[in-house]
Amino acid sequence: MRRMRPTLAAASIAVALALTATACGGDEKTAADGPKLPTSLPTDGLIPDDLKNRLKEHGIDLDKWRDGEWKNWDRETWLREARDYINPIIEGLWDPDRMRDADKPEQPTDNDISGDQGVTDPTPARVSAQPVSPPYRSSAPEAGKVFFDGPKGSMVCSATVVKDPANPGKSNLVWTAGHCVHAGSKGGWYRNIAFVPSYNDGAKPSGALESTPKEQVAPHGVWWADWAQTSDQWIAQGATSGGRGAPYDFAVVHVTPEKGGTGKSLEETVGSALEVDFDAPAAAKIDRLRATGYPAGPPFDGQRMFQCADRPGRLSVKADQPTMYRIGCTMTAGSSGGGWIAEGADGEPALVSNTSIGPVSAGWLAGPRLGAEAKGVYEAVSKKFAGR
Repeated sequence: MRRMRPTLAAASIAVALALTATACGGDEKTAADGPKLPTSLPTDGLIPDDLKNRLKEHGIDLDKWRDGEWKNWDRETWLREARDYINPIIEGLWDPDRMRDADKPEQPTDNDISGDQGVTDPTPARVSAQPVSPPYRSSAPEAGKVFFDGPKGSMVCSATVVKDPANPGKSNLVWTAGHCVHAGSKGGWYRNIAFVPSYNDGAKPSGALESTPKEQVAPHGVWWADWAQTSDQWIAQGATSGGRGAPYDFAVVHVTPEKGGTGKSLEETVGSALEVDFDAPAAAKIDRLRATGYPAGPPFDGQRMFQCADRPGRLSVKADQPTMYRIGCTMTAGSSGGGWIAEGADGEPALVSNTSIGPVSAGWLAGPRLGAEAKGVYEAVSKKFAGR
């Protein structure tokens, strides 16, 4: 029986786009139910009384939750408010088989919103995604995969380790897309959210992963999201096909190691974390953006890391909303949340966006420009865990 220990997070605002397995246009994948859940969850005071009371208000009984009630996705009881985020650790839940099975979305669909133009540049030329050279812990140590459960099964996204101003050199913060943690206007918080840095470090093909030891599939272990925060625009307006939540499709996640780890932070463990640029310049002033992710929709299988590099253009969802970055890239479902990197003001690489949407057939990706709303989410999470 797996041990289950509660770690908790009261998330704040939300913003996102296509559902995770749909990262850049794709549909969710119904994965295997996975291992049987434990029948006990300690309630030793780690869950604050106010949250317990709010859960009861939603009709959620913690005793039933720990017995597997988390699998109940009834719309009336699905927690969606920022303050109601909860993500108890289930040790061993994300084993190599379950992680591998979560990578295969169903038939991808286009999230083409280019007809809804404000300031939109011509559709960029297709840029073929290139495989990242293994080992990933050396070539792209800040990148990794996000795993989580939703109503249709286990799903995946991509993410980036970012610096924490409140804990310099010891960050436990991960940047991803809002839709990788919250379903938006039609749903609530996803469950069993976990981050695996340098997933499949040796870039093994899917067939070989069946016999690959977990320490190679997850070389730095599994890190659970004990706090997730996204924009309120995503919570209120996010949709699986994009829409008004798209320009605010970002999230900051605070993680903790599944088994307690070595006492080192995520940044110390992987050896890297990127600055976040909230004053990123207009698209025309950026010579090159590099997007990284684990595309899982055809022709990819979700098991290997890829990158695209292109000069960005502009894409507007609505004329009265912020204009998004757009690049040519053939990455597909599963790459959502992956970091977009440009040269920062100090000449060092900085995260300026994350993959939000992108139609599979057209070969492009779009990501939000990170402004005041994103900075507010980031600073709130950093402050919450200052000194921890």
